[in-house]
Amino acid sequence: MSKTGNIFKNLKGDKSIWAIVALLAVFSFLPVYSASSNLAYLYSNGDTLKFLLTHFMHLVLGFAILYGVHKVPFRYFKGLSIIGLPIIIILLVITMAQGNTIDGANASRWIKVPFVGITFQTSTLASVVLMVYVARYLSRIQDKEITFKETILPLWTPVAVVLMLILPANFSTTAIMFAMILTLVFLGGYPLKYIGIVVGTGVAAFGLFILLALAFPKMMPNRIDTWKSRIESFNHSEETEEGYQIEKAKIAIATGGILGKGPGGSVQKNFLPQSSSDFIFAIIIEEYGLVGGLLLMLLYLLLLFRIVVVAHKSPSIFGKLVTVGVGLPIVFQALINMAVAVELFPVTGQTLPMVSSGGTSIWMTCLAVGIILSVSAKREEIKAREEKGESEMNPLEILSETI
Repeated sequence: MSKTGNIFKNLKGDKSIWAIVALLAVFSFLPVYSASSNLAYLYSNGDTLKFLLTHFMHLVLGFAILYGVHKVPFRYFKGLSIIGLPIIIILLVITMAQGNTIDGANASRWIKVPFVGITFQTSTLASVVLMVYVARYLSRIQDKEITFKETILPLWTPVAVVLMLILPANFSTTAIMFAMILTLVFLGGYPLKYIGIVVGTGVAAFGLFILLALAFPKMMPNRIDTWKSRIESFNHSEETEEGYQIEKAKIAIATGGILGKGPGGSVQKNFLPQSSSDFIFAIIIEEYGLVGGLLLMLLYLLLLFRIVVVAHKSPSIFGKLVTVGVGLPIVFQALINMAVAVELFPVTGQTLPMVSSGGTSIWMTCLAVGIILSVSAKREEIKAREEKGESEMNPLEILSETI
């Protein structure tokens, strides 16, 4: 058997998900290469190849993460989430403590990895770890009578700490994480009346944060002015930076037509500051037209469908919840990115998963997909056992299910 055959033989889990993620990665090269030309002339003396190679290396490392994670039995992620939670809290504290600001606003989102020199956005890792942790907790309280008081310390305290550490520098990520956690606990059977209490508390806490940030602007460098600017730009204010970006994105989409201008034919990539990341969907429509945009959206919706299928077929409650927990944010983020480009949503700074340039986004998407494939691979393993008449779990599996 050829080496290629051996590689495909070692790929476990849902083959449709493998194909979708691979298609997104392969397709990303053309728009990223095209959209990065503006950055190349501004910061790299016109060397566009550098940006393409960087994107290629990000994808290579991403698929290495995906492959390695999907080989790990998904039950181990229960324990890893417990270990990972304090680690991400420490990383978030370090990130926020850097005190980086842009125009007076808190911009502490990245930390530099020692000895390697690359920057890493800690909130994206926190999102995956927190969703796995919540899925683990919900799986443990299934079919149990619980009170809200019992869940405050083990469930909502870690959630609150992580979100509070992300909020000052990144409201959109905080809001998405909060929405996804609420969706997960709802699907996990958490009482609806308790969810209402959590929503009310979250809104009150956010209001208190705004008041404190306005009262102590020097002590708490904040992004409230940025949030206000984005809302104003959403209401057709073209005087702000966000309004300028939205206007150029709308021009790109309007001139793309049905079939687009062809690969590399975008004009607005020369004017959009975030053309290869936040607004890459606008460039894709300009170059590949409405047809290209719809096909890309179809891929994400197909990914959502396969995530639901994997969750439905999962052999355990934790498998179902963790699949939904790490899978839904991928599709939700993609839809938000597209909505921003067509001015259905204020500017958020969210990238297009597996398509936009940016290492952290690609790596964490691959991490999440790897977890989903691990759950899917377990289902295949059980099916193979049943066909051989070996349906019993071994002692290690039984022990891990109780963690």
